[in-house]
Amino acid sequence: MKGDLRVVFLGTGTSQGIPIIGSTHPVCLSDDPKDKRLRVSVLLSWKDYNFVIDCGPDFRQQMLRHNINKIDGILYTHEHSDHTAGLDDIRPFFFKQGDIPIYAHKRVVKSLKKRFDYIFDEKNKYPGAPSVQINRVKNNRPFSIGDKEAIPINVLHNRLQVFGYRVGDFTYLTDVKSVKEKEIEKIKECSVLVVNALRVEPHQSHFNLEEALDFVKKVNPEKAYFTHISHLLGFHEEVEKNLPENVHLAFDNLIITV
Repeated sequence: MKGDLRVVFLGTGTSQGIPIIGSTHPVCLSDDPKDKRLRVSVLLSWKDYNFVIDCGPDFRQQMLRHNINKIDGILYTHEHSDHTAGLDDIRPFFFKQGDIPIYAHKRVVKSLKKRFDYIFDEKNKYPGAPSVQINRVKNNRPFSIGDKEAIPINVLHNRLQVFGYRVGDFTYLTDVKSVKEKEIEKIKECSVLVVNALRVEPHQSHFNLEEALDFVKKVNPEKAYFTHISHLLGFHEEVEKNLPENVHLAFDNLIITV
């Protein structure tokens, strides 16, 4: 698959990552690199642009791992820690580039301001703290990132509103439990769909494997990749070989073009 959008899976794990600290679960003890998952995030690159979706606690490690020396913005899905905790680590980019654009629902911005008050409080700003340029994302309001358009996709994570994003023929959804038909229409038959598949057993706020596969059938993309994976989904190699031909488990450091 060749195209102009390069997608790097910076992390494909759930909130605790894999391995989980102190766990003796067989997947956590696996020697397969594909079973080792940082917290979920992707990098979208084209031309000279680099945009990240979510900025979790492994952000610094992910940037170093892929030798990223510039980012043009961060798109947030929602405010949970595994998607936001790395915001302070944008400092090296801020020192070189100036204010870093962030894109998020107004509720998420409010949460970031509370958690990272030393970044957002201009009157009492901590010396050396980074600065951001706030762009509030609204449902049904596409917005520009570089020279491309990002379309917000409104989904529910249990009862919490979450934004996914479609950029060109690429759609990224994470922490999804339910999606209304009008939102599915925005992404039908895209080239590549990325969506969460937490585990085999049902979960109150995430697609399990069966629900994720059913969702892929509804969207009907050319290819689908599952992310936000827990150790309870099983070994990467075993799960992968039982998926439909056009569906794959994403893994950390996977790079695709769309």
